[in-house]
Amino acid sequence: MATTAPSSSRLTNGTSAADSKIDLLKQLKSHEIAIAELDNLPSSRAVYQRNGNLFFRTTIQRATAMEQKQLDSAKAKLKILNSSS
Repeated sequence: MATTAPSSSRLTNGTSAADSKIDLLKQLKSHEIAIAELDNLPSSRAVYQRNGNLFFRTTIQRATAMEQKQLDSAKAKLKILNSSS
């Protein structure tokens, strides 16, 4: 037990950047999948979007726009992370 604490504290700087990069890549993939799924829904289908802990009914177009906005934000963060490495 005592040997894992020092090694993990030494790697926090190195792994935090890698972990955040992996998290951003997972977010990118998640948003891309959500957009693809929303594009395949019929226009009459009800869509619910999460806002905090609540879900609100919205249109497919608004949900797609929100997912695209989040995708663009995640791409920008990843670009910044890659340029600093």
